[in-house]
Amino acid sequence: MQSTITERGQTVIPAAIRRQFHLSPSDKLEWVTDKDGIRVVPVRANPVEAFRGQGLGGGTERLLAARRQELARE
Repeated sequence: MQSTITERGQTVIPAAIRRQFHLSPSDKLEWVTDKDGIRVVPVRANPVEAFRGQGLGGGTERLLAARRQELARE
């Protein structure tokens, strides 16, 4: 899927993606850059709670470590 960036730097999230990730107008997105490109990640009000129950275990600690690394870079 593609979207166009306006002169003001705005873009539209395709409806299929909004539905798949249950995004609403009040939700926030985090833009993550690395050597391979850009990732856009939904940010929930409580990211630890949003992540709970995902994966095989140890995910909360990995998430918290990633957040600490992001804060250190700021």
